Amino acid sequence: MKPRPSAITVEAGDSRAPRYHRLRAAARDAAPAVLGFAMVRAVGVAVLLYCGHRRGDPALERLATIWDAERYGNIAVNGYDCGLPVLATSPQAGNACSNLAFFPLYPALIRLVHSLTSLPVPHAALLVSWLASLTAAWGIFAVAAWRYGKHTGVLAAVLWGALPHAVVESMAYTEALFTALAAWSLFAALTQRWIWAGVLCALAGLTRPSAVALVVAIDGAAAVALVRIRRRPARQPAKAGWRPCLGALIAPLGWLGFITWVGARLGHWDGYFAVQRLWRSRFDWGVTTVRQLGRVFLHPTSVPFAWMVVALVLCAAIALGAMTVTHGQPLPLVVYSVGLLVIAVGDSAFFGARARFLVPAFPLLLPLAVGLARVRSGSVRVLLLGSTTALSALYGAYLVFAVDHAP
Repeated sequence: MKPRPSAITVEAGDSRAPRYHRLRAAARDAAPAVLGFAMVRAVGVAVLLYCGHRRGDPALERLATIWDAERYGNIAVNGYDCGLPVLATSPQAGNACSNLAFFPLYPALIRLVHSLTSLPVPHAALLVSWLASLTAAWGIFAVAAWRYGKHTGVLAAVLWGALPHAVVESMAYTEALFTALAAWSLFAALTQRWIWAGVLCALAGLTRPSAVALVVAIDGAAAVALVRIRRRPARQPAKAGWRPCLGALIAPLGWLGFITWVGARLGHWDGYFAVQRLWRSRFDWGVTTVRQLGRVFLHPTSVPFAWMVVALVLCAAIALGAMTVTHGQPLPLVVYSVGLLVIAVGDSAFFGARARFLVPAFPLLLPLAVGLARVRSGSVRVLLLGSTTALSALYGAYLVFAVDHAP
């Protein structure tokens, strides 16, 4: 299936159009997607504000400081640990886990916004995350519209804002920033902008460890493009191959750079992986996940409700991953989403966080967006999206106020 023509592709391909006009046209096309996403998340935040008011526990403060959000704020203010902590009590103790596990771009942006605006660090963290989430919605729209048309692009962005764990898109977490960088890096690769694809991928590699999936996707797409250039020298001159080569070389620099820096800081090459072991995170090929899924489905009364939701999300993600492969999505999207799925399933870390790991895997939503776009009745479509939005908002409040562990 060929990409549908849209203002995104037409305007981007017109070299005579001033850059400002191209950007304005792209923003005009993306406005319904970004506004739709913002409305969905506004419902979620409104429910949080109401619950926080009823409980006497300010919702915005919780969004900015609970769980990993507090660690990002501490890194922005105090920087990174100089070494591995001594395990005083147990590996699960908070002070026994080094903050070197957290990648640096988000804390750096928090510090920058705090310095420029004098906002308190928690508020600066939320501002960065919320702006990143809007940028991510635009990027998701751009990718989906390039492949399936603008209507599907709008629905994909709205669906991303209504995920069961979409509350993290409004928290001081890295999922929004990482998704924004990943979406635009993938869009750049799909539209043959290899330098931009590599640069954005490198920045994503400074945001989350799972960026390795994006690196593989961008480098794989660049390799395919290079092979095509060599096979068709008449259409594309051989010298055109330097752009995908350079983009592929730039893409892993962020991820490799931080891993190397942590190793140098700790004095041994595998220092980052030693930090991850303190967090009980290692790749065990899904053994832990299978064991936990068996526990959830065989003994549902013995596990928290949040774990039931995580199990269902994982099963749905696996099914959607199979659909992305069989339905012929572009190679970079398939590699990226399947890579994130492999990381989420194969990691041995805390089971309750697995669904959050999949929040950036937006290509998994494209089959749902395509199916929803084919629904002829507008009222049915609104009902489905409204119900999903309400359930996401309520479950987000449950995660923030009722669950005693990080989502």
